[in-house]
Amino acid sequence: MSAVREGGPAPHPGSRDTPGRFAHRPRVITGTVLRTPAGGLSVRVRGRALAVTAAILAALLAVTLVSLTTGDYELTVGEVLRALTGGDSGGADFIVNTLRLPRLLTALAVGAALAVSGALLTSLTGNALGSPDIIGFTNGSAVGALTVIIVLHGSMTQIATGALIGGLATAAAVHLLMLGRGLQGFRLVVIGIGVSALLLAVNSYLITRATFQEALEAQAWLIGSLGNRGWTHANAILIAVAVLLPPAFLLSRRLAMVEMGDLTATALGVDVGRTRAVLLLISVALAAFATAVTGPIWFIALAAPQLARRLTRTAGPALLPAALMGALLLAASDLAAQRLFAPALLPVGTATGTIGGLYLIWLLITESRKSRA
Repeated sequence: MSAVREGGPAPHPGSRDTPGRFAHRPRVITGTVLRTPAGGLSVRVRGRALAVTAAILAALLAVTLVSLTTGDYELTVGEVLRALTGGDSGGADFIVNTLRLPRLLTALAVGAALAVSGALLTSLTGNALGSPDIIGFTNGSAVGALTVIIVLHGSMTQIATGALIGGLATAAAVHLLMLGRGLQGFRLVVIGIGVSALLLAVNSYLITRATFQEALEAQAWLIGSLGNRGWTHANAILIAVAVLLPPAFLLSRRLAMVEMGDLTATALGVDVGRTRAVLLLISVALAAFATAVTGPIWFIALAAPQLARRLTRTAGPALLPAALMGALLLAASDLAAQRLFAPALLPVGTATGTIGGLYLIWLLITESRKSRA
C-alpha cells in the first residue's frame, strides 16, 4: 500500500452545469491517497474527516455504555460485558440482552439509515432541505404502514412491506410531478412539501376510520418511538441497513461527481440517470424501513448529514460520518428521553422533533442569509 499526497483546487463547473447548491462550491481535493501496489484500489483519507469520524465513534461508545449500564436497574461495565458474552445467565442477561440491547441496536441502525437517506437526497437535489421527512417520503411510508396496521391488521413484516411500498409510491408521484423539469432542489422541496401535506391528511383520515384502540396505537406509532422494541425490530432494520448501505457507500464517489453537475459527471464517465435512480431508490428504501420499525422520527435525516458535512468540511457527501452522526443523534436522544424525563415514558420522536425544529429554524435563517448575499 502506497501513500500519495494530493491537493489543489478542482475545476469549477459553470453555472449551466451546476443547478444544485453544493455544485456552486469550488472543490478543494486534499488528503492522502492510499493505493494497492497494483493500483487497482485507492482510497483518499482526509485528516479532518478521519478525526471527526473517530470522535463520533468515541461518543457512540460512551452513549452505548451509558445506555446499557444505567436505568431502573444499575449495572457495571463488567456485568454488561459478561451478559454480552454469555457469562451471566441471571438478571443482568435479561436486562441487557432482552430489554436494552435490542432497543439500542434499533436506535443505532435507524439513525444511520435515516442519516444516509437524508445525505443521499441532499446531494441529489443540491438543497439542504432535501431530506425524506421534508419532501414527503416519510409520510408516504407512514401511509403505507398505517394502511397495513388499520385496514389489513398485518404483521411486522407486512407493515415493513407497506411502508416500503408507500415510500416508493410517494417517490414515484414526486418524480412524475417533476417530469421534464429536472431534479432541481427548490422545485423538488416545494412539490415535496405539498405532497407531504396531502399524505398527512391521508394519515389523519385513516386514523378517523380506525377503532378507538387502533387509533391509539396508530397515533402512538406516528409519534415515533423506540419503546418495546425487541429483536424482531432490531433484526429487521439491521438486515435492511446491511443490504442497502454498502451499495450507497460504493456509489458515493459517483455521487460526488454528480454534485459537480450533469455535464461534468457525464464527461467523467458517470451514467448520471442510472446513478440518480439507484441512489434515490436506496434513499427511499432506507427511510421506509426505518419508518416501518419505529414510526416517523423527524429531523434525523435533515440534521445528521448537515452536521457531518459541516464538521468534516468534505466536498463530497460524507456518507460514513453522516451514518455515524445519525446513529449518535438518535441513540443520544433516546437516552435523554429515557433518563431525563423518568418515570414518564417520553417517545424519542418528541425529543428529535423539538431539537430538529430548532435546527430547521436555524438552517432556514442561514440559507436565507446566504441567498441574499
